[in-house]
Amino acid sequence: MFSEKGNNGFVRTMLVILIATVVLGAITYVFISKNSRKPSPQSNNPQLQNNVGIPNPQQISVDLPSGMSTTEAVAKSSIPGVVGISVLKVESGAIFDRNTAEKWGVGSGIVANSNGYIITNNHVAGGKSKRIIVSLSDGRNIDGTTLWSDPIMDLAVVKVNLTGLPTIPLGDANSVRVGQPAIAIGNPFGLELQRTVTSGIISAVNRTIKIDTDQGPNYMEDLLQTDASINPGNSGGPLLNSKGEVIGINTIKVTSAEAIGFAIPINAVVPVLNKIIEKGDFKEPYMGVFAYDKEVIPYLNNKIKLDNGIYIATVDQTGPAYKSGIKQGCIIKQVDGIKINTMMQLRQYIYTKNPGDVVNVTHLSNGKTMTIPIKLSVKGKPESLTR
Repeated sequence: MFSEKGNNGFVRTMLVILIATVVLGAITYVFISKNSRKPSPQSNNPQLQNNVGIPNPQQISVDLPSGMSTTEAVAKSSIPGVVGISVLKVESGAIFDRNTAEKWGVGSGIVANSNGYIITNNHVAGGKSKRIIVSLSDGRNIDGTTLWSDPIMDLAVVKVNLTGLPTIPLGDANSVRVGQPAIAIGNPFGLELQRTVTSGIISAVNRTIKIDTDQGPNYMEDLLQTDASINPGNSGGPLLNSKGEVIGINTIKVTSAEAIGFAIPINAVVPVLNKIIEKGDFKEPYMGVFAYDKEVIPYLNNKIKLDNGIYIATVDQTGPAYKSGIKQGCIIKQVDGIKINTMMQLRQYIYTKNPGDVVNVTHLSNGKTMTIPIKLSVKGKPESLTR
């Protein structure tokens, strides 16, 4: 029906249409594929991406409302979870003396659980006291009770009988890096300046400082150093990262220098807090050793060579470690296969255990490395190891 010439024209026309269809289909495929890989607006929200509360190491700041700085956003979200803590104390041994002077001390605290569990410093709420008053951000003043405190770690947990309190999320101090933003909130110089916000950076990590206590000199290890202003009354308040998470508990300032403050890593108190919330109290699993890391050893004895591990300086001879063969001068390298390089790391791991649990301690003694099992006991009262 068609001529040869007509046939050739028809074929050419069909080929052009076919080629155009293939090219158009390819372009459409690429366009759809490319757009299908774009994250939805919802998935761009870090809070929705991470609904189990695990810190995302790639996320370095909070999502900021228009015109709001990081410090402003963190302060706005965190201030409701910061409390003032006023403690009434009397001189030791004079509690029944009517003429004794009563003295109020003031510090700060962090609401870590909505059912009234508050983290603070031992030097704020530890020891004997007549009364503890917690001042909430909504203006209420509530009596509190200290459930646990540790003078060496300078940490304490206070409880108020309230529910539904605003909290501050706890972060991970192990992921903190030098130069990252640091924001401190607290009550410097008393409740007249409640919830003051200061900001700076993380100046250093894993700092060790020497402090004088009633029991003699002590060394605080693994501290975070910041140039965010920390003053009396800030103690026990939060040091926050740019995501509004607590990475440390403000504890001390170097008074002979400007812009040098320290905070205790939040990780140190988390296992204690979890057990108190779960069981109502904390029965401290006890090894009976006190050790120093390589940062402290030069202060004590420059003849001791310590590249890693912790040097046992004191052993409770009635405790489980001594009975299992740990002596003064031993160097603990690992516990249950986990490397230990500071006393803080040892406490943090042991506090995840319970009295009666067995841990396997790898240590160096007289040049020989060995691993021994140690059955943890309950820390006695009064403390059998005071240093």
